Order: sequence, then C-alpha cells, then structure tokens
Amino acid sequence: VQLVESGGALVQPGGSLRLSCAASGFTSSQYTVSWFRQGPGKKRELVASVGTESGDTYYADSVKGRFTISRDNVKNTIYLQMNTLQPADTAMYSCTVPTLTLWGPGTQVTVSS
Repeated sequence: VQLVESGGALVQPGGSLRLSCAASGFTSSQYTVSWFRQGPGKKRELVASVGTESGDTYYADSVKGRFTISRDNVKNTIYLQMNTLQPADTAMYSCTVPTLTLWGPGTQVTVSS
C-alpha cells in the first residue's frame, strides 16, 4: 500500500505543471485524497482534496481558480493541475489518504525565473 508522487519540476512564474499521485495496493477512489505542500520555512498547508463522490472538492483560498484536483480511477491516480504558478507556490508537494494515515514521499515544485 503506497502513494508515489511525480511531476514536480522547476518552472517559470506563470507556468503550469501537473502533479500525479499514483496509488497502489488499494483502490484510491474509495477514499478522500488530499494534496499538501510545505514551502521553505513554512508550515504544511492543505492545498486541495477530492472526496469519493464526483465533484466533491476542496481548495485552499491561495490556489482557488488556479489549481484543479482530479482522479483517474482506471489508473488509480490523483492529479493536481497547477496553472499560473507563482514563486509562493514553491514547495514540496505530497499526497495523502488521511483515513489510512498514508503519505507519499513528495515531489518538489520550484517556481523561479
């Protein structure tokens, strides 16, 4: 049972990235999955969540309108589409299944010119 994130990179301000959270050993569609991030010198922050019901999503105010969380249940993967990235979005991004206390190792996103 594990989560593995990918897709992090160095990107210029205004750019886009899509992060992936690949689940294995369990059916992720049966659980709420969340993306958290922790920037340098900052507390860990809940970025977005997707519930088990279609359309049931949550976004932090800081990313609302720019980030989109989605699922591909066939691939057992959860995505975080990030648009109009800003330097303040620089962080280690991790996905988690809170009810399983399960975390991935994270993927680094750096927004810089």
